Amino acid sequence: QVQLVESGGGLVQAGGSLRLSCAASGRTFSSYTMAWFRQAAGKEREFVAVISWLDGTTDYADSVKGRFTISRDNPRNTVYLQMNSLKPEDTAIYHCAATVAVKSRTPGNYGYWGQGTQVTVSS
Repeated sequence: QVQLVESGGGLVQAGGSLRLSCAASGRTFSSYTMAWFRQAAGKEREFVAVISWLDGTTDYADSVKGRFTISRDNPRNTVYLQMNSLKPEDTAIYHCAATVAVKSRTPGNYGYWGQGTQVTVSS
């Protein structure tokens, strides 16, 4: 069982930066692939970034590639999402999620989800 709690969201101007954190409970954090998804108002949840438990490799949605960086600190049971050059279209609730799969972009493959943190980017 894994419990996830996100933090770090807020209001920022376009071009600014935020760093999201996701703290996980449990002793086996290093065995889970961790990802960030986001959901804007009236839209479906979409994949943002993932970091594999197996080899630490990462994958990003095209819309955030080059601007966002996902990382993990296994001893601290925490995954991060550094977001730079933010755009108004990045406005959404950001959720972290955990899976035992090696790496996946599919929300249905994730069994554990946090409640989310709101990110609002003003123009």
